Amino acid sequence: MLKLVSSLGRLGTETAFEVLARADALKRSGRDIINLGIGQPDFRTPEHIVEAAIKALRDGQHGYTPANGILPLREAVARDLNRRHGVEVDPDTVVIMPGGKPTMFFAVMMFGEPGREIMYPDPGFPIYRSMIQFTGATPVPIALTEENGFAFTAEQVLSQITPTTSLIIINSPNNPCGGAVPEAEVKKLVAGLAKHPDVALMSDEIYSRMLYGGRRHESLLKYPEMRDRLILLDGWSKTYAMTGWRLGFSVWPKALVEHVVRLCVNSHSCVNAPTQFAGIAALDGPQDDVEQMMAAFDERRRVIVPLLNSLPGFRCLDPGGAFYAFPNITGTGMSARELQNKMLEEAGVATVAGTSFGIHGEGYIRFSYANSVENIRTAVERIGELLAK
Repeated sequence: MLKLVSSLGRLGTETAFEVLARADALKRSGRDIINLGIGQPDFRTPEHIVEAAIKALRDGQHGYTPANGILPLREAVARDLNRRHGVEVDPDTVVIMPGGKPTMFFAVMMFGEPGREIMYPDPGFPIYRSMIQFTGATPVPIALTEENGFAFTAEQVLSQITPTTSLIIINSPNNPCGGAVPEAEVKKLVAGLAKHPDVALMSDEIYSRMLYGGRRHESLLKYPEMRDRLILLDGWSKTYAMTGWRLGFSVWPKALVEHVVRLCVNSHSCVNAPTQFAGIAALDGPQDDVEQMMAAFDERRRVIVPLLNSLPGFRCLDPGGAFYAFPNITGTGMSARELQNKMLEEAGVATVAGTSFGIHGEGYIRFSYANSVENIRTAVERIGELLAK
């Protein structure tokens, strides 16, 4: 028998992909399945971005690139962050990644080992906890509660810091809950972290352009006192409907850039060349498609929340950002996994149980409204008929 390392047994997964696989299998068998489970925009990548990649291929951009990304793209990222957040970012601190996960992976690898604690949001993106466990560090959940709009409070985070805390992961707007942290709480967190200068922070801001109701994103990049320990995660996947392109970026403290570039060299070498030119076109080009996509998500949000609240046993908050609704389903008398499976198998609606996102996700279901209004209405109607049984 092959002798695998024990750390592999500590790796988790993304249950959303398992739900997607089951939904696809049911479709192939002839079932009509409405997918409200997958966390990706249902829009095409804007045409000028696609054309930029095609042009790069035709121009001969077929070789290796620097491990941290081509300079024109890193400069485009710096310009974009300046436009959106009013901050100056040195392109040499920007590292281009094949998606968002490598930034999580490398950050946790840098700060996680047995005897250390890493804090992460729960319910939250499942790879946070998976990677923490993989390194042997102790995962410490930051409970995101319905009562607080699924957003952390500074007091809550600061109270959980111990002498062995090495890294804190935050995510706003949040996946799976759609919670958005108010600016006042971000400021309190930054002020409180002054007492913990040896604790690093990874801010996952991949949904930073997806906010509703006049909310504005408060990036941690705005605080100079955090720059020497802040790792920012962002990218193109959600904003530009580019999930399959596998393109993300991160901003690192200067002291960590050498280490993260070395990790890039040892893992993926570099991000593929034509995709990086597509990334430049996305950031520097017209943003009309982004605005239209966000308008569509906003419309769908205003449709799905009242519909979910009309279901017996459901209670749903209005999400502040991203494209997820996260209703409380305890009133149905079913567990999250039980209801997830019933909705898929009996109603033909794919969703993801809250427990896929952490121990505090029981009693909730994630609905992705990256689907048409017509399909959302039909899906909720089917769920209503299921619950009526």
